[in-house]
Order: sequence, then structure tokens, then C-alpha cells
Amino acid sequence: MKAGSALLGALFAASVQAQEAQFPHKAAIEITVLFPAGSSADVTARLLADGMSKQLGAKVLVVNRPGAGGAIGYKHVASQKPDGYSIVWNSNSISTTYHSGMLPFDYREFDAVARVLVESPVIAVRGDSKWKTLAELIAEAKSRSRQLMVGNSGIGSHTHISSVALFKAAGAEVTDVPFGAAQVVPSLLGAQVDAVVQLPAALSGYVKTGQVRLLAALTSARDPALSDVPTAREQGFDVSLEAWRGIAVPKGTPKPAIAALEGAIRKTAESPDFAQASERLGVRPAFMPAEEFGSLIAREDVELARLMQLIGLKK
Repeated sequence: MKAGSALLGALFAASVQAQEAQFPHKAAIEITVLFPAGSSADVTARLLADGMSKQLGAKVLVVNRPGAGGAIGYKHVASQKPDGYSIVWNSNSISTTYHSGMLPFDYREFDAVARVLVESPVIAVRGDSKWKTLAELIAEAKSRSRQLMVGNSGIGSHTHISSVALFKAAGAEVTDVPFGAAQVVPSLLGAQVDAVVQLPAALSGYVKTGQVRLLAALTSARDPALSDVPTAREQGFDVSLEAWRGIAVPKGTPKPAIAALEGAIRKTAESPDFAQASERLGVRPAFMPAEEFGSLIAREDVELARLMQLIGLKK
């Protein structure tokens, strides 16, 4: 009897494992992107989705759910069934939206799957601007307190925090102007603002045509994808706020599903096609597996909370 029960138990466990191993077996996996079409997040998510589709042999669809600095998209994914079919293209915004009071829960509502890439926040001006260096822009900002307008991707966004941190480090005051992510670059080109703090993927095309000039990368060392762009630190302003993007799933998603997603992401992020496309966009592949990625998110959450408290953005 006991032997029979053990056999049945083993068969049941094997059956469950076989079912889990079939992931993905539904029609499609949906990646929620927290920002609108045309934004850096959107462009890079579509690049990832294409590679994951090939690796998994399943459709991976990108759905834009913008608003509230990412909070709308995070809320949607957190409310979905934890089965691996609803995933989010997460970023440092999981911490900034929570600590700014826009999101009622923090990163612990999700399980980390993998970091995919890193981006260097940059400060940019129009190609015909009189400012050729960051020092020149800072000098003018100091001489005309609060008169220079600097665009960002929304209150509490990574680009907003980066902008505030930069000008605080420089001892200058500007007027920060939040836009929807897809409107930041048009606001610069249309001369609604004097400069923008943005991520490279949204600017790369305009930089190549000379419509936009990058003055500095807000990272600790030069980004290989932007090797000719000096860091703010090189120019005497101590600020470093690298941005990352990765994939997370609702808390409690089965480990086999997380493993399948992680494996597909690894193969995509390490492929020559992804590397070449990333270089064109000004982003850098930086795969990190689930456990390590989860630790990174937890560490950075503490640091971003400290920084947001310092600059008056923490609720």
C-alpha cells in the first residue's frame, strides 16, 4: 500500500513537472512596457521580444502601458496570474515610483528574472546650441538661476532624479520640466527646453544627424557605446546614476517558467544580433541571472531611497 502510494506520488510529481516544463504552451507572452511607443524603453523591449520569440518558439508581444512614471504598468503586471505569461520590462523605476509615492508596493511584489542591459543617462542640447561642454551649460545655469529649462521623462523618473542630482552636485539651479517619455526629445528639438536628461536609445538617431549634442554621460566611467562622450565626473561634477532594464514577473511565478524566461533572455542578450542592435541604439547588453539581479534591485532600492530623500522627492 505504501509502495503504491509512493508510486502514485512519484507519477503525480512527474506529471506536474512535465506540465511545468511545457512553458510556454499558451498563445503568447506579454511584455508590459511602462512608457510609450518610441521611448527608449519601448525600442529596447521590442528588440528583446524579437529575440525571446525565436528562443522560446512562442510569440512575445510588447504592450505599452505608460503613465505615472511606470506605476500603471507595474500595477497591471502585479495583478496578473503568476504563470510567466505576463512579464514587465522593469527598471530602476520600480524603486523611484514606490519611493515617490506613485506606487503602493515595492519591488518585492515581483520575482526578478534577468537584467538585460544598462543605459547611461545623458544630458543633451540641440546640435546648434551655444553650449559645447557641460561646464558651459552649468556656468550659464549658475548665472541665470532657475531660468534654464531641462526636460525629463516625468516627476520621479530616473531621468528626473539624474537631472536633479547633476545640478545639485554642480551647485546650480534649473527648472525641471517633466514630459511624457515620448515628448522629451521633441521638446528639445522644438526649443521648448534648453536641455534634456534622457537615455541614449531615444536620442541616438538625432545625435547621428547632428540635431542633438551629448554633453555628458551620468555614469562612473565612460560607456563603451558612447566612448566619445565624457562623463560628468570627468568634467568635475560628481554624479553617477547608471540605468538598467530587465524582466520581472509577479511574485510566486513557478521556477520552471522563470528559468525558461531567464534562459531565453540570456541567449538573446548574448547574441551578436542583439549586441549590434544595442550598439546602434547606444545601450549595452549586460545580462545578469535571476538571483544576482534580485540582489541588485534590493541594494539599489536602498540607495535610490537615500538619494530621493536627499533631493526632496521621497514621500
